[in-house]
Amino acid sequence: MACEQAYDTIMYGLKELDFQGKSVPCDLILIGEHAFPLAMNPRGQVLMAASQYGKGRVVVLGHEEYLTRFPGLIKNAVKWLMPHTGDAGIVGIQKHLRSVAENLNHYPIKTELGDFRSGLAVYITDAYSVDNCAKDLIAFIKAGGGLIIAGQAWNWAATHPKENTIKNFPGNKVCSVAGIYFMDNYGKVGIYPVPRQIPYSWRAVSTGKDFKDDLHFLLEGVSEFDIRGRDVPSEVMVHGPLAFPTAVTPDGKAFIAGAYYGKGRVILLSHEWFMSRDSLSTFLTNAIKWLDQDRKGVIGILPKLKTARTVLSKSGLDCQLTAFREDLSIYVCTSYNDAQSAEIQEFVAEGGGLMIGGHAWYWAETHHGGNVMTDYPGNHILNKMGLSLLGSTLSSELYKAPEIEQIDKEGYHFRKMLHRFAEHVHLGQKLTNHEESCLKQLGNDCASYLHMRCYDSPAYTSMVAILSDIVKLGVPQVSSNSPVESAKDRLMLHIATELYKVSPDPDALFPYIIKDRPTLPTVSNARVWISAKTEDWEEWISTGLYLSPGMKTYISVPPEIIGKNWQVQLGCQTDNIGEAEVLKRAPVVHQQFPLNAKKVQVCNLWGGLIYIIAPPQSKVDGVEIVVQDAVQAPYFESGETSVADWVDRIRQAPAPWAELEFENIIMTLKSEFIRNLDRPDAVAKLWDTIMRSIADLAAKPGKFPRKERFVADVQISAGFMHSGYPVMMHDMSAPELVNVQRAYKRGLWGQIHELGHNQQQDVWEFPPYTDECTCNLWSLYVHEEVLGLNGGNAHPDITLKNRQDRIKSYCDGGKDLENWSIWTALETYMQLQEKFGWDAFKKVFALYHDMNGVPNDNEGKMNLYAETFSKVVKLNLCPFFKAWGWPIQPSTQKKLSHLPEWSDHPMVQCA
Repeated sequence: MACEQAYDTIMYGLKELDFQGKSVPCDLILIGEHAFPLAMNPRGQVLMAASQYGKGRVVVLGHEEYLTRFPGLIKNAVKWLMPHTGDAGIVGIQKHLRSVAENLNHYPIKTELGDFRSGLAVYITDAYSVDNCAKDLIAFIKAGGGLIIAGQAWNWAATHPKENTIKNFPGNKVCSVAGIYFMDNYGKVGIYPVPRQIPYSWRAVSTGKDFKDDLHFLLEGVSEFDIRGRDVPSEVMVHGPLAFPTAVTPDGKAFIAGAYYGKGRVILLSHEWFMSRDSLSTFLTNAIKWLDQDRKGVIGILPKLKTARTVLSKSGLDCQLTAFREDLSIYVCTSYNDAQSAEIQEFVAEGGGLMIGGHAWYWAETHHGGNVMTDYPGNHILNKMGLSLLGSTLSSELYKAPEIEQIDKEGYHFRKMLHRFAEHVHLGQKLTNHEESCLKQLGNDCASYLHMRCYDSPAYTSMVAILSDIVKLGVPQVSSNSPVESAKDRLMLHIATELYKVSPDPDALFPYIIKDRPTLPTVSNARVWISAKTEDWEEWISTGLYLSPGMKTYISVPPEIIGKNWQVQLGCQTDNIGEAEVLKRAPVVHQQFPLNAKKVQVCNLWGGLIYIIAPPQSKVDGVEIVVQDAVQAPYFESGETSVADWVDRIRQAPAPWAELEFENIIMTLKSEFIRNLDRPDAVAKLWDTIMRSIADLAAKPGKFPRKERFVADVQISAGFMHSGYPVMMHDMSAPELVNVQRAYKRGLWGQIHELGHNQQQDVWEFPPYTDECTCNLWSLYVHEEVLGLNGGNAHPDITLKNRQDRIKSYCDGGKDLENWSIWTALETYMQLQEKFGWDAFKKVFALYHDMNGVPNDNEGKMNLYAETFSKVVKLNLCPFFKAWGWPIQPSTQKKLSHLPEWSDHPMVQCA
């Protein structure tokens, strides 16, 4: 890293720094991606720092006396500051710093005492005398010059109590462009060793100021933020030392935030149309004036934001629709374009204001697998400024403006909360109840921050180091026998999982996260042939291979799929269980990697089965991938694996996860459940029959275009089971999948129920009433037609007595559709089936396959269903559906009036 090399150069030969004496320094605040500390005291205060801006470089010292106290450091710094001109460049030294010149005269360095002038290679000055040449010094640095600037701001702040130190302290008018600020705090002095690498400390993770004055200005006359309507905002992550939340939800999530960046300022709104809202005009006027910093300059507004001009003009400033220009005071734009990100960042760093609006949730939804923090255009601008837009959404509601004292003291801020948590784990300081409630948010923010993957930034790498130190203090060993409940343990588990993915040395971190990794035998250069033909879906392709936790391997990728959105997935458990109160495993235990090169290295902290993920619209036939090292998993495939091979060898393969792949379904379960499975062919026969019957009822071909999947896990995200790809279930249900005798005796209602969910179609669904109802048609059909189980033998809720009681209760309750759901709603369909048989349903479903112009509302869809079913059975079913309380329209009755009415239907007594 360039910063590490710079640190080595500047601190070369120095073992310790003696800051003792009467010269009391101030601490320095660092922001951006280039600034890094040179000296840090035990409190985490930065006393010396360096950075770069444009083509040039800057070294900042927290007291002017250090210019002479540390001559070796100054010599090294001069060397680093002259990368292009070498020893031939002239070092200009402010005229009253003669002692600095005398020290440098001992080295072959050309020096010149005097005011700053052009033509110098390096300039050395105190932080108090740069007011008149600040603009020239910035241009000098940007063009490639080097600057050493030293001073402290606490005395200036004491004599200027009403002024903003960040904005008005002379030294900050120069070095802030490089992300270094003199602050008004005293720096603790002592004799401090010089670490071999750039120093970092969890104590340094804090905000740079209290922002009370800024919030008073921005919230003057603002009592609420009315963002009700269709404009759905993203959540804003506030992570910079000089960034702060401005408008928040009751649980502390920000949707408007501000920040200092260089000499300029930023306001971020998490939807662009918030800048056009009259209801926010008072705040927007305040924000424009805060960004303008009394310049009363031109406000340039992106032409697409015409309506924003009307609202922002209430500020009284000159608002113009224009593209970005350097002569603006403020630029107003959206977060959807990063074409001028570097120019905008430079504009703000040198004093401009930026008001930027937009959301990232739609980008996240439409860029599956994309990294919002690194790839979303707006974050290319915002990340360096200490703000980021996240893919999560917030509700569009009426929110009270925050109370300034409360948000300053108790309001959630990523850095404040991380600092408090670090105090808790390092020093044992007790967290308040409020702070405990913020730990989940802290975990989410740590994950988002780590996703930035900004390895060239000292701020990022120091955060990785700080979180690594926290993780090394102890991660809970989560399992079904040792569940995790406390907020602290959940946070540790979350941070550890995300940190492992980005750590520069994950192997060193691994033993602190997982204490006991079993040693399993591996196979080398395993060859897997893959074929896929997808349409509008992605498909998992099993490899029969497994990686142990933390195990690395390389995958050789065939040219046919390189760079075409194919991925490798490690782990079958794709449920995120982070919302659960008790965790029996880590919240997220799978990981995906793009197959974008001839050879791809993959590794997952939690290990897992290896899958190749075929993207939508893919067509490949028999291409080969090679997995360098992996663990063999028990894997049975109908038509490929013989029962003898399975029994004698394959079922004892060492991986802890196994898969059974049949004609239309793949089952993934713990290997312990199949070690004694003698007849996988019998299981295959059962499930082939079940799956063909599911297709039969749905009026679809018997061969599924994509095989369904079951995954049985120790914990899932919702319910006892849930539908999807894959269908998820608790592993206590896993044995039921492979017990043929039990299936014929006791049924498989829940499993078929979830597969039925996967067959539901919006065109004949009436949410929310039928959400948990029509999926049971497949359960009924399979249990009757395949398993030979009817009525209460299939499920206790459909005994004759329970059915009769529900009908009576529904009729007595006035046949309110609000009560027509689950088993009550199923009764409607069961009565139809008992009268007209399953063939009627098959014909109805078949008609819907090719039906166009289906209404979007429940009333329209219910009338269409009544009409369609009536035509199939050649009876007018309107009396029956009306008896159930369906909103049958006169027009539907007229359409069906030529058909004989079903007059003796089971609901006649309720009509």
